[in-house]
Amino acid sequence: MANKVAKLLARFGLDWFILSLIGMIILASQFPGPGIAKGPFSISSLANLGISFIFFFYGLKLNRKKLIAGLSNWRLHILVQTGTFILFPVLLLLLRPWLDHGHTQVLWLGCFFLAALPSTVSSSVVMVSIANGNIPAAIFNASISSLIGIFITPAWMAVVTGGQQNHLDMSDVVTKLLLQILLPVVAGLLLNPTRLGQIAEKYNKQLKYFDQIVILSIVYTAFSDSFHKHMFSNLGIGELFILGACVLALFFLVYFITNNIARLLHFNREDRITATFCGSKKSLIHGTVMAKVIFMNSPLIGILLLPIMLYHALQLISVSVIAQGMARRHTN
Repeated sequence: MANKVAKLLARFGLDWFILSLIGMIILASQFPGPGIAKGPFSISSLANLGISFIFFFYGLKLNRKKLIAGLSNWRLHILVQTGTFILFPVLLLLLRPWLDHGHTQVLWLGCFFLAALPSTVSSSVVMVSIANGNIPAAIFNASISSLIGIFITPAWMAVVTGGQQNHLDMSDVVTKLLLQILLPVVAGLLLNPTRLGQIAEKYNKQLKYFDQIVILSIVYTAFSDSFHKHMFSNLGIGELFILGACVLALFFLVYFITNNIARLLHFNREDRITATFCGSKKSLIHGTVMAKVIFMNSPLIGILLLPIMLYHALQLISVSVIAQGMARRHTN
């Protein structure tokens, strides 16, 4: 019975991880104590250490030869990265006059943070594979997007928060990004040609579970702090539904625009699938770890993570349905 339920949920892009994210929020609302505890062996401290290991393993799995070989399809790469780092933020900036005020200000900032994030690697490649798209190009774009995002995401956030009362201290942000994210990636990338790189590739599935456990711990600590300080007191169920509808509309808008640009550029079917799937997806892993680095100890992190968590779930459901439909049409 459990296997049947799991398969049914998987058909719609849902898995244990998404359900666990919801569980962490509920746990944080009822038992925030362990999440706000401080100390060298607290959940928060271990999560900080886990962030560095996530990006070390990410660099360890990056094959430099494959990345260099993927540079040739430059029109596709430009479209994907432009959609990821320019189209998304510009669309949110157009909405800023209506949303960036009052109690919706933090939600808009969370949505913009979502828009500034890089694309996700694993699910982009999986969905492109299901739809019979250009898999090597998907791997290249998702990987490059993750590296570019280390610099572009905090830069965008500095732009939109500059001059505000709670502006970012970019010197601290840059230092933390260098120590917790960039240096581990570079160390892993340098070790990729060694035996460690082969081991990382062999145990890629197990490393994915490690990533997810770290993300769950970050989500729990972030929401524990937010609930402890009553950050959700002005946020109702109705606003959550509206937020979900907005991020879903954002996904389909970017998907539609990217797909039509790919058609205008006369991309073949495989490249068009890769452009739309990679260009419209956002990374929950980067969202959670960068929120912890960029916003540091802010009690607003829980609220700021809501848009990316909703987007993650809804994009998986939407793209899963779209990819399976494309696969069926391609085989018929």
